[in-house]
Formats: sequence, C-alpha cells, structure tokens
Amino acid sequence: MSNRALLEVIALDAQDAVAAQAGGADRLELVTDMAADGLTPPLKTFAAIRAAVDIPLRVMLRAADGFAAGDVDGLVRDAEALRGEGAEEFVFGFLDETGGPDLVAVRAVASALAGCRWTFHRAIDRAASRDALRKELAGVPGLDTYLTAGSPLGVDDGLGVLVAEAGRRDEPGYEPRLLVGGGLALDHLPTLLGAGIDAVHIGGAARPGGWSAPVSSAAVAEWRDALDA
Repeated sequence: MSNRALLEVIALDAQDAVAAQAGGADRLELVTDMAADGLTPPLKTFAAIRAAVDIPLRVMLRAADGFAAGDVDGLVRDAEALRGEGAEEFVFGFLDETGGPDLVAVRAVASALAGCRWTFHRAIDRAASRDALRKELAGVPGLDTYLTAGSPLGVDDGLGVLVAEAGRRDEPGYEPRLLVGGGLALDHLPTLLGAGIDAVHIGGAARPGGWSAPVSSAAVAEWRDALDA
C-alpha cells in the first residue's frame, strides 16, 4: 500500500470526509468557502472530521481569497488553535507584491507549526518565477509538498512544466513532492504517472453535483482505480 499513488480530496465537512475515505482517498485537504478558493475551516469542523475518519488531514491556513498573507498574527493564532485541537498537517502559501514568496509570513506560520508537515499550495502557479520560489523556500521547516497545476490556467496548460519539474527532484528546492491539482482530469494521469509523479489532488472532480453537492464516494473510487491501474 505504501508505494501506491497518493489521492488527496478536498473535504468541507464530515460527510465529505467519510465519502472520500470510503472511495479510497489517502488524505484530505480541509477548507471552507470554496467561492474564495478555500479558507481556514472552523475548529469545530476540523474536530468533526477528525472524529469521523482515520486518514491524514491537511488543514488550510488562509484568511482571504488571493495570495497575500494578510493578517499573519491571525494565521499564527489559527495554526496554534488547530494544533491544540490535534491537527498535524497543513496547507498554506503566500506571495508578496513582487510575485515572490512572502518569506516573513511563510516563516512565521511554519514556526508556529513547530515541525508539522505542510503543503505550499497553488500560489506557486502565480509566482513570478517558480524556480526562484522553490529555491527561496528550500529549507523552511516542514515543507514537504507543492500543490500545483504547473500553470495558473490549470493542468492542461501546465502539463509540460510538471513533467519537467518531476525530472529535477534531485536539485535543491525540488525535493518536495509534487501534488498535482487544478483542472486535473483522468486523461492526464498516464502522462503524470509516467513522469514519476505519484500524488494528485481533486476537488470538483469528486463532486459530480458541483460544489453545493457532497463528495461522491463513487467519483473518488473512479480516481482510485485509475491511479491503481
């Protein structure tokens, strides 16, 4: 089981979480407010999901739509409160006005996590330079994953970038795992898996009824089967 590709599914509540785990998800990304592309969920939502499933949970730390950090002290407080509730893995990522990583905000939040593992999310797809961002973030404690589509337009546009980056995993800044998400479709999987990319992230693809409908365990299972085939 340990060498199978990782399937991460966005969950908004415990119902989503149970369905995603039943369908074969390996990990959940917990967010609220998908109209703003996913913000920090309430503590009670985290607690309900943690009680409902036994797979790893990565919790979003994001206060507002966009890629600016905003209230860093508030993000740190949220991180500490979630850790106090038992959260062990997180998702965040902030850019400054130049399109580079907001190192002050990233380091402040990472410090509050005290070694917890975390994903730098799709802010990388809006960075002025993906390569420079990776090199600047190299060595920040806990960073083990980049959630990326390879392009702000989605995986269709970014596929070549993703394949190229997968081939650089021995270079400084490229060690974190590539977690591919953002307009991801089943027909992208052969190319990604062929390049050695072993982690994917789905949101809308797990909800045939749209974001107002719950996660479908059958939809998740379709992805699980495609990854395992």
